Amino acid sequence: MKCHIVGGWVRDRLLEEEGFPVRPKDRDWVVLGETPEAMVRRGFKPVGGDFPVFLHPKTHEEYALARTERKTAPGYHGFVFHAAPDVTLEDDLRRRDLTINAIAMDADGNLTDPYGGAADLRARVLRHVSEAFAEDPVRILRCARFAARFPEFTVAPETMALMRGMVDAGEADALVPERVQAEFQKGLETKAPERMFEVLLECGFWARLYADVPMEAPIRRAVGDVARAGHPMAARLAAMTLGMSSGDAAKAFLKALRSPVDAMEYALTLHAVRPLLTAPATLVNLRDFMVRADALRRPERAEDLIRFAKHLPEAEGDLKEDLRMKALAAWRSVDAGAVAHAQTDPKAIPGAVLEARTEALRAVL
Repeated sequence: MKCHIVGGWVRDRLLEEEGFPVRPKDRDWVVLGETPEAMVRRGFKPVGGDFPVFLHPKTHEEYALARTERKTAPGYHGFVFHAAPDVTLEDDLRRRDLTINAIAMDADGNLTDPYGGAADLRARVLRHVSEAFAEDPVRILRCARFAARFPEFTVAPETMALMRGMVDAGEADALVPERVQAEFQKGLETKAPERMFEVLLECGFWARLYADVPMEAPIRRAVGDVARAGHPMAARLAAMTLGMSSGDAAKAFLKALRSPVDAMEYALTLHAVRPLLTAPATLVNLRDFMVRADALRRPERAEDLIRFAKHLPEAEGDLKEDLRMKALAAWRSVDAGAVAHAQTDPKAIPGAVLEARTEALRAVL
């Protein structure tokens, strides 16, 4: 059976050889000159939906029959795939997005690189393979995400021009929120998420779809810093809303993207406590932060918000992070049950508990 490793594994193998801190992961194979029936007879398990993909009976790696595709409708669902023994390796590679992802390697390590992907790797360039790139708007997001994963790379001028044309033609309008959210989340896991937004701004994607969500340089830097600092995904998604005017607007944006509920809640709380995170660590400000952040029920989020503060565009000077952490611990240390038990009037309990917690804060100042 004639087959080649294709896509990300080959790309990352070549980058690793050049000293990039990447490690090739799962291998994907393309199979030439075979039919679905022949693959089944060899013991492969079919798992493909729109086109024939099979799992190896022993390694469980994915083997896809070489295929071509034809655009039949707007958006990224309108494709008809053709997989047959007469499809060549070059035909299959031509339908891929970027040249660096269109390199194949056989079992002996020999490369097939008809579109100059290895040269673009060396030149640190993200370039589309063919005009077929314009048929799938998801590729705009993928290109932006690769720019974030590999910030040393630049987008080829002709590829940027092609993406602008796609945006102007309305191709990006067909993307469903779930797909955009998935790509954003992958981009926020890279080492330079701000590059993703820079590319989306440059090609017009951001202005076309999210004109009411500011993404100026200070906000992009904050998003990148939050990601590199290891904050949870909810915080990274919420950081995208730092330029918005209110928590409600931020929540609406994330909801429209079909973001996880914890990201929407994080954004709401972030906007509610944001002024307190950079304000002087006075008794009143610390108390108000604890209340608005729901620090008793959500202590992990409160801790993360305190750490988040230094990444805010308006953050200046010493924000007293250690003091705020001690204040959080003091706030949580109060035994509310004991305070309540000491009250003779049940109506006085909430005020007494708040006062006890306020005194605990005062002790750390």
